[in-house]
Amino acid sequence: MSNTAIIGTVGVPASYGGFETLVENLIETEKVNYIVYCSSKNYPKKLSTYKNAKLVYIPLSANGISSVIYDAFSILHAIVFRKVNTLLILGVSGCFILPIIKKISSVKIITNIDGVEWRRDKWGRFAKKFLKWSEKIAVKNSNIVISDNKEIANYVCSEYMVNSQVIAYGGDHSLVFETKRCNDVENSESKYALALCRIEPENNVHVILESFSKVTKKLKFIGNWGSSDYGRSLKKKYSKYNNIEIIDPIYDVEQLNIIRSGCEFYVHGHSAGGTNPSLVEMMFFAKPIICFDCKYNRYTTFEQACYFRDLKDLIIKIESPKERTQGVKLKSLAEKHYTWNRIREQYEQLL
Repeated sequence: MSNTAIIGTVGVPASYGGFETLVENLIETEKVNYIVYCSSKNYPKKLSTYKNAKLVYIPLSANGISSVIYDAFSILHAIVFRKVNTLLILGVSGCFILPIIKKISSVKIITNIDGVEWRRDKWGRFAKKFLKWSEKIAVKNSNIVISDNKEIANYVCSEYMVNSQVIAYGGDHSLVFETKRCNDVENSESKYALALCRIEPENNVHVILESFSKVTKKLKFIGNWGSSDYGRSLKKKYSKYNNIEIIDPIYDVEQLNIIRSGCEFYVHGHSAGGTNPSLVEMMFFAKPIICFDCKYNRYTTFEQACYFRDLKDLIIKIESPKERTQGVKLKSLAEKHYTWNRIREQYEQLL
């Protein structure tokens, strides 16, 4: 049985984040001895075990610049003190240490490189260079590289001449209450569109809001509006529109799913990052989806969603009739490709 350390997340139990949700579902199995590294900064109450995993706490933050040291220290700790035979590394922040690890240990290294982080607009020039360098080291020093989207795999192949394993995310954890209740919710409110994301320019938040300011259709938009000047300025500008409801982050899964179930259609503005968990989750609700037109989103939805390129195009899509069959088809694809049982089995085959 594989003794595997999972590196690179805030930890479990998960409160947010795609990687954290991934780990929550991986450790459901009894086929692997998992050790999950967690940040003690996020867990006042420190469990020694959770589900089928042992937990180890590192007294560093897992986010921001400190994530580099947090990840690297976790890798070293797993090798020296836990004697694991496999490292499952989520993200590339701490991968600068892998050349050293390869010299002192025969541990198997599996790295999910995430979504080509260095290309994202939110990073400064130095951060982009560091992340690109870390990505290169991760790919060159891992036994197996995981890409969460076919477009990411294409990039890894063309950039580094390495074939990666494509494993996406599950989304069926989002369906936690009965179909009857979902139907009751759908009939309880006037029809509205839904958008849900981190409030960042690369997610086309400004485009989505501006498009709904030009139409009468109601929009509920959930996000971390207070976390940046970008978010605060957009909230101030668009809160005055009667058809636009700006909603702060919702961490209660049941409440969030009630809103998802009640929407008429979903608008997804992400332009970067590979397979986005919120898009995968939304596919399970059988709702029509309008996505920003990029290869990541087309691969995730198997070309079965609607796609917009700019403000004018999105306005047209919003005002066009929505076919319920599109949502049903997306749900069918999600049930085939994006269940956690399937994702878990794909990971276990690599360990």
